[in-house]
Amino acid sequence: MQSNIHADTESGPSPILSARGITKSFPGVRALNEVDFSVRPGEVHALCGENGAGKSTLMRILSGAFRPDSGAIAFRGAPTEFRNTREALGVGILLVHQEISLVPELTVAENLFLGAIPATAGFVSRRDLYSRAKALLSRAGGEFERLDPRARVGSLAFAHQQMVEIARAMAFNCSIVIFDEPTSSLTRAEALSLFETVARLKARGVGIVYISHKMSEIFELSDRITVLRDGQMRGTRRTSETNDEEITRLMIGRSLESYFERPTVTPGAELLRVEGLEVEGFVRGIDFALREGEVLGLYGLIGAGRSEAAEAIFGVRPRRAGRIFWKGQEVRIRRPQDAVALSIGFVPEDRKRQGLVLGMSVIENATLALMRRAGLLRMQDRAAERKIYDHFKQKLDIRAASTLVSMLSGGNQQKVALAKWMSMDPRLLILDEPTRGIDVGAKAEIHRLIAKLAERGVSVIVISSELPEILGLASRILTVREGRITASLDGATATEESVMAALVGRNG
Repeated sequence: MQSNIHADTESGPSPILSARGITKSFPGVRALNEVDFSVRPGEVHALCGENGAGKSTLMRILSGAFRPDSGAIAFRGAPTEFRNTREALGVGILLVHQEISLVPELTVAENLFLGAIPATAGFVSRRDLYSRAKALLSRAGGEFERLDPRARVGSLAFAHQQMVEIARAMAFNCSIVIFDEPTSSLTRAEALSLFETVARLKARGVGIVYISHKMSEIFELSDRITVLRDGQMRGTRRTSETNDEEITRLMIGRSLESYFERPTVTPGAELLRVEGLEVEGFVRGIDFALREGEVLGLYGLIGAGRSEAAEAIFGVRPRRAGRIFWKGQEVRIRRPQDAVALSIGFVPEDRKRQGLVLGMSVIENATLALMRRAGLLRMQDRAAERKIYDHFKQKLDIRAASTLVSMLSGGNQQKVALAKWMSMDPRLLILDEPTRGIDVGAKAEIHRLIAKLAERGVSVIVISSELPEILGLASRILTVREGRITASLDGATATEESVMAALVGRNG
């Protein structure tokens, strides 16, 4: 194991929580091998690593969800064993999951205080519950204040559900809060509200563990950074004494020469044209055309109607009005099967609920779209499945063919979702937040993959809340606000300033 600077050997307050020699194995894989980690009061300790590096496993051990095979955990200096998450929460350790762990049928307020709903003589006071929730969201500030405590969580947009998940950290008197990719679906304004919440928790002496693939956030928020690779520690650094190049090298074992790769191709003939597209409550009349080999970026705030427009084009969501043309001919797309028949693929934002079948294996998910289109689903053509899987396992670094998708990290699930549609050899691929929750190395691979698809003549629509990603990938950028397109910009010359100005209608 490489040497590293461990927190306990540095000057400063004693750790609230420390772990030494943590080892954990699952069938066929050692997820963690002799890992040390600690969290001090009032610090933000960032944990970095590629998907599958062991970050989530370590955090699940520290929060009581898993028990280590070996190693020791101490809480405020005393040896501790958490048998479950309730015991960990009992001493003030809360894990804010990347994937939503809320109860969709309950309200925002009920989810905020889940497990500790205020009650008198066994009866829940709704007025008291909503009043406490309102006060909590006000303390969180910013975009959090806009959440309605009475709204059913299942009716909220994915990003707003994630904000509820984050706000739960304020509902408990926590000593440690673990944030796992908390801004993966948040707008910049919503992310800034989260950063303010982190600052408040830190000022109260709460120890923060912050997991993110966004280097800008890591360096903006953290005091220390620990890197895992292949289940082993690769180093701990003071944030002020390192840089993103060193952290990336520790994460992936090499320097990242090129992050974005814009396609070097001249778009061909028109492939898709959308006229007057309307979706009840979301899209108020969108017109655009897409050419062969073009990467079209859709950028806007969450709730602007980008995802809903894409869902309507793919047939997932009904449209109130509008016409769709494919290679100059009007087509009827009323369900996903109609889109698939035209060789249109769609990777949705919510991979768990819409993009994958969690109870099926990696290889079954990766070949699902092609098998269905070819009529091979019932036949279960194993040879064809294996051929497709072998092709994409190297392109996307997908491993463990027989493993259930539900057992994979979020980033690896996203890779499988991408392979599923790429195996179909689509003419148009719609990608909604394609790199959400994916590590820096995998992001670069996916960006290069998008460029190569375009160079083969495949048209790609990329919806992303990360403006640098849109600027780095798109041939053309459409800014979307309140269900309408406000501008069309040349991707090669667009800047952050010009995109934001176009978004709010100041582009002249």
